[in-house]
Amino acid sequence: MTNSIISEGKTTNEAIENGLKQLNVSRNQVDIKVLENEDKRSFFSILNPRVVKVELKLKEKSKSEIIEKKEYKVSNEDLIDSKNKIEAFLKDFIDKFDKNLKYDVKIDVDQVKVDITGETAGVLIGYRGETLNAIQTILSSLANKNRENSVRVILDIENYRNKRKKVLEDLADKVSKTVIKTGKSVTLEPMSAYERKVIHTKLQASNKVETHSIGENQNRRVVISKI
Repeated sequence: MTNSIISEGKTTNEAIENGLKQLNVSRNQVDIKVLENEDKRSFFSILNPRVVKVELKLKEKSKSEIIEKKEYKVSNEDLIDSKNKIEAFLKDFIDKFDKNLKYDVKIDVDQVKVDITGETAGVLIGYRGETLNAIQTILSSLANKNRENSVRVILDIENYRNKRKKVLEDLADKVSKTVIKTGKSVTLEPMSAYERKVIHTKLQASNKVETHSIGENQNRRVVISKI
């Protein structure tokens, strides 16, 4: 794919939209530079057709975004082996933490999904899912030890992820309305790759706001801006 193009239109917006269609990307995936503005017209050019030129350049993807979009293609044997390793770990872990907790490990298409439920399971979620994410990282490391092709592991505790997704989608709606009203961009608090994806997905169809991520690693945040 071409990294940058110069697009034309009767207005800046039209020029940008034409360029986005050519690149087949959304506005938050490019850097935009106006080369010729429709407001800067001389007396001698007033009779000529109005043309605005803009340069659209694809943004470089960060390592974390590349990881988020990585496709996991693993064999059934790898999935079964990972499932067995996780079950062995959880059996020992649950016995020591709280024997009343229940866990379910299953293969779902090309990934291993783990669900933990019980009265004391909330302790394993932590503040905004921090403990949950840490446990998921441990399970993923165990599942992929000495393995060339990575198996994706998804952990949920007491249906936390669905509840958190609803909270994030409501937040996206609320902040986008504020951005549209004030015209000022809003930078959200640092989020995990999964949570940033929820925000991006919720607002990707909007023609009034756009989103992009800034920062690195644990400090990566979503910025919501007016188009």
